[in-house]
Amino acid sequence: MWKEERLESLLNTPTDALIRDAAKIEGDILVLGAGGKMGPTVCMTAKKAIDEAGITKRVIAVSRFSDSKTKERLLGCGIELIEADLLDTKALYALPDVKNVIYMAGRKFGTNGEEWKTWSMNAALPAFVADKYRNSNILVFSSGNIYPPVAAACGGCSENNPAAPRGEYAMSCLARERAFEYAARAFGTKILLYRLNYAVDLRYGVLCDIAENLAAGKPINLNTACFNVIWQGTAAEIAIRGLLYCESPAFTLNVTGPETISVEHAARRMAEILGVEPLFEGEPQPEAYLSNSGLMVSLFGYPAVSAETMLTWQAEWFRDGGRRLGKPTHFEERGGVY
Repeated sequence: MWKEERLESLLNTPTDALIRDAAKIEGDILVLGAGGKMGPTVCMTAKKAIDEAGITKRVIAVSRFSDSKTKERLLGCGIELIEADLLDTKALYALPDVKNVIYMAGRKFGTNGEEWKTWSMNAALPAFVADKYRNSNILVFSSGNIYPPVAAACGGCSENNPAAPRGEYAMSCLARERAFEYAARAFGTKILLYRLNYAVDLRYGVLCDIAENLAAGKPINLNTACFNVIWQGTAAEIAIRGLLYCESPAFTLNVTGPETISVEHAARRMAEILGVEPLFEGEPQPEAYLSNSGLMVSLFGYPAVSAETMLTWQAEWFRDGGRRLGKPTHFEERGGVY
């Protein structure tokens, strides 16, 4: 039987490898944009790893923190909170100087029609953050959407594939990377560009979107025929351990699961567990947003949670009445409009 406590434990329990690496990270850790979907997992996992390593290191979470429950969870773990609007440059430059920064601030949904908001957050703000923290190690959350869609047979885009963003959201993500790359070149700032595609927490994510349609008797769109995902706990661990790999010039890393998952297979497997008949619409297209995570696996090991395990957990979560965040990924979007 799935309960929230079990899910949180799976997401936030550090591995032995993370505990060892936490002891190697010099200085405190500041997480900018810590109030989003994945930010609390990163903060709590880091704090637990530090505590289990038996070392003293601050984890500081910065966000507007519109959700009081998130604040309570973070404070309960001994994480320091700073409430700030990062677009307020006075508030940004008043933040403490910290050796390690995990930059998670960004905007995606609602871009269409309010592109200026997305560019201010994804493109303008990074330049100020890169200036403020030019002497820090900065791990920068980015997106696999900056790559073009590719055929599944190619194995996905590697870090050597040139960017070819579609739509203003993806373009703004590339602009974010370029701002931090400038800092790496101009100031010698050590940077890791963390291209995530996509993280799964049973309360949201690609698998959650598919399972929600199955449970509601809605058809699954097959136009986007396949995808990559990674368990959010693993993605959080790599974000923390990745602080040890920040470099100047910037180091780029794809972060996703090594499996290419068929949308139809995922739907049929979860429908079997849910006891429903899957409905489908659309025709599979030859290309999709896919990333090759070979470099990630060589550095951090094969993810402990496989794609098949995530499919099972996701269906069981719905079967057991687990709550959802109501934040669809729109992974099936092919034109870059969000």
